[in-house]
Parts: sequence; structure tokens; C-alpha cells
Amino acid sequence: MALSCALRLPHRRLCPSGALLSSLPGQDHSLLTEEKTAAKWKEKKKARQGCNLPGSSWEERLANAVTPLWRLPYQKQLQVKYQSQRKILQTLASRLEKLGIDAQKPGGLCCPLQPVVPSPVINGYRNKSTFSVNRGPDGNPKTVGLYVGTGRARNIVCVKANHMENIPPEHKQVAECYEEFIRCSSLDPCILFHEGGHWRELVVRTTSHGQTMAIITFHPQELGQEALATQKALLKEFFMCGPGTVCALTSLYFQESTMTRCSHEQSPFQLLHGEPHIFEEVLGLKFRISPDAFFQVNTGAAEVLYQVVRELSQAGGDTILLDICCGTGTIGLSLAHQVSKIIGIEVVEKAIEDARWNAAFNGILNCEFHSGKAEAVLPQLLSSWEDARPLVAVVNPSRAGLHYRVVRAIRNCKSIRRLLYISCKPEGEAMRNFLELCCPPDPGKKLAGEPFVPTLAIPFDMFPHTVHCELVLLFTR
Repeated sequence: MALSCALRLPHRRLCPSGALLSSLPGQDHSLLTEEKTAAKWKEKKKARQGCNLPGSSWEERLANAVTPLWRLPYQKQLQVKYQSQRKILQTLASRLEKLGIDAQKPGGLCCPLQPVVPSPVINGYRNKSTFSVNRGPDGNPKTVGLYVGTGRARNIVCVKANHMENIPPEHKQVAECYEEFIRCSSLDPCILFHEGGHWRELVVRTTSHGQTMAIITFHPQELGQEALATQKALLKEFFMCGPGTVCALTSLYFQESTMTRCSHEQSPFQLLHGEPHIFEEVLGLKFRISPDAFFQVNTGAAEVLYQVVRELSQAGGDTILLDICCGTGTIGLSLAHQVSKIIGIEVVEKAIEDARWNAAFNGILNCEFHSGKAEAVLPQLLSSWEDARPLVAVVNPSRAGLHYRVVRAIRNCKSIRRLLYISCKPEGEAMRNFLELCCPPDPGKKLAGEPFVPTLAIPFDMFPHTVHCELVLLFTR
């Protein structure tokens, strides 16, 4: 099947609504049964295996690896994702049962599960894309794209992403221009650090206002400052005066890095041209975005998610909201008008700078933001907590989940009666967090507080065409 056969739905936006949560569809009607869905998965697996045969195009192999649901009509994608979320909640219920907690609800779930909330934008929804540099299908080591294969199997091929449904045209254009630049460069790409080479990955960030930020990572190896300056000047000239002008970059950043990933503090992002930040609007608020600041990858779907979080929090005028792993402050600031105070915690220092700017620019005064690891900041913050006002916590960690000390601090703070856990991978490390939040008191683990109970789960399709969902799980006690 050619990629052109993939269903293309029109872009649409879901209008903000104060009654959004109550208007979500009912729990089970119109969804496929588990048996039918399992059969569909078997068919899809066969199709994927067929497309990975020698006769398959590299484009199809990449689409299968990155967006494995691309062949399914969008409503079928939502049904597949719903069933995967059911299995996660069934697993959680089963594991809680083993801890002596009667958590079984209808269908073997630990709590009611709403249908997957669809993304308002189906194609080209990503506001951030990361492109690698490696050998392409033709063997050219200066190919910019996404990987098929794995390093462990030593079968990595870098395939251009021009056909990918989830990546917007602006990102693809910058990737094509970067490839053109490095192919004209006298310097080699850096595929394996110990083998030398310099040109590495490209990150592209865009906003709904048409702003584009490009961040290019470069391994300096043994180059001196004069040689580095020459490469930066050539890069700037290409994008500002040469073929790269078609990208109309708002910001062009350059980062010298000798590690796979490193923060601004470890190796500063150097602004070669343009504005230091790009800006996005979410629910009527303006947000500043730095090169490495976390921002939900699907802006339209994030707006819908934040509206539901606002309703699930049940935060009133006297409530204090703890926004843990707050990024640039989007969740907390979107709730600031209805609560007494916002306290945000984030490990990325530049993101905290953005959060403080965002608060000031939007005229929000009832907030404070703390830079540092949550496991260091939160226990200290809550250990002497004496405020009598209601305390609601929202956590939005990375795939690694919350550090145990963060879970323990939340669990042992009696003032927190309501917790919203937002997870992009609930079947992973987040599952450990769920169990720690809900298990019986355990003096050995210093979990003395009353256990939480999973109350409601709502999945959001932040990543159409992939198998992933963002799950919002409400815990109460």
C-alpha cells in the first residue's frame, strides 16, 4: 500500500468549553470489543511484517516504525488506543489486588476509563521534531532523517522524513536544507563519537504563529575556536543569505556537545541569528519557549488536556496548586485565575526562566517557580507545610516517572487530597509511581500517609498515527 493511501483528515480545533469534561462521550458505547481489536492488531502486525520485507520501500518501513497506526482510519486508531489504556488499568488493578487492595471495578479496571479524547489536529501536529544524521539507504553518511533499525542490532538506516504524517512541512523543509548544507560542508558527520566527525542532530521547533527555531548540534572534536567560528559563520550565511533562507528561521541556535544529550548549563545554546525565543498561545495566554524547554508536542491537543485538568482539579479560590515538573508553566498558569496560588517546580533552569517571564507577561502574580530537581525541592517544601488552604498537586513527569522521594513527599503530605498524574507512558515507570501512591502504609519505605485511590482515567491522543497516549489519572483520598 502506498503512503498516499493514508487517510488525511481536515485540521480542526476543539473549542474551549467550561463543560468539556461533562461533555466527553460515555465509557464504552461504539467501541470495538477486545476480541475484535486483538484481531485488528494481528492484521496490522501482518501488514507491518509484509511492509518490512525486502520489497518494501524505506519510506514505508519508517512510517511503520514511527507511526505504526498510519494505515488505520482515525476513529480506528482511537479504538486501538482505548483498548491499550484498558489493559494498563487492568494491570494496575491486578497489581493493587496483590498488595491487598480491592481495586477491581467493572471490566477489571481500577477506575472508570473515559474514551480517548481525539486530537484536534490529525496530521502535521508536531511542534517539535528531532532529526538524526547517519547513513541513508544509498549509503550516504550525510543523510538527515529518522532511524529505521537499532544500534544494538547494528542495522540503523537514516531515512528522510518527507512523507511522515505527523511532521509539519516547515520541519521537513529545515531538515532538507540542513542536509544540503552538511553535504556541501568539508567536515564529516559525527555518527559515532570515537570515530570523529562533527555534524550531528537537528531540532526544529515551530509555533502556530509561524515562528521557527532550528537547533543544530555539533561535536567539536579537536577543532580550535577559530575553526569553530568559521563553521558557525558558514551555517549562519547558509540560512540567512543562501538556500536556507526559504526556511525563514526566527531563531538559529548552535550547540557544541560531546555528549548524546546535554542541557544549556552543560553546554550553552549559542544564538547565531534571530530571536532568543519563540512564542506560543495556549488558552489565551502567551508562552515563551527556549531551545530546551519542555512544551507539549501537540499544542491543540494540549489546550484540550489543560481544560480537562482544570475541571478535574476542582480547584477553588482558596486552593494552592502544586505544578510538579512544570516546564514553562503552562498547566499552572492556565489555572492561575481560579486558584489562590501556583507553586511550580522544574529541573530545567531555562524553562523556569521562561515560566517566570510567562507569568509576568500575562500579568499573573499569584505564582512562584522553583528551579531544581523535584526530589530535592519538593520534600523540603512540604516538610514544614503548615498552610491550611486546600492543596492540589499536578505532576507531569518524563517517561522516567517521578523520583521515589517525590512520591513519598506527596504521599506523606496530609494536605494533598487530590492528585492529577499526567503520563505519556503509563505502562512504564509511571506504573511504579501509581503503586507507591496507592499501596498500604509501609514504614520500611517511609510511606506513612493515607494511600491514594485511582478515581478516573482520561486518555488524550497527543500523538495521532502512533500507539501512544497521554493518560490523565485522577487520584483522591
